[in-house]
Amino acid sequence: QVQLVESGGGLVQAGGSLRLSCAASGRTLSYGTMAWFRQAPGKERDFVAAITWRGDSTYYGDSVKGRFTISRDNAKNTAYLQMNSLKPEDTAVYYCAGSTRAQTYAERTSRNGYNYWGQGTQVTVSS
Repeated sequence: QVQLVESGGGLVQAGGSLRLSCAASGRTLSYGTMAWFRQAPGKERDFVAAITWRGDSTYYGDSVKGRFTISRDNAKNTAYLQMNSLKPEDTAVYYCAGSTRAQTYAERTSRNGYNYWGQGTQVTVSS
């Protein structure tokens, strides 16, 4: 079993930056894909970014391309999401996800491709 714990959320002004962290414990995810999703009130949980275990492939949702960067440190079993140029529409609960089975683009960018989830961390961007 894998446990994922997010940290780094908070309140920031528009144009600001935040860095989220996701620490994995239990069974290692060193050979798995890690990702971030987000869910705003009343909306679906949407894909934000994903990274393969070597870090050689990264994927981003259209709304965050050029502003967010996903990375990981397998030695620390931790994934990161650097968020720059934040906008009020980025306000959401951000969830870390891990997958031991996602192999394709579709699987790596879909909620259904992930079998481990964190509890979420709130990010609020004020205008």
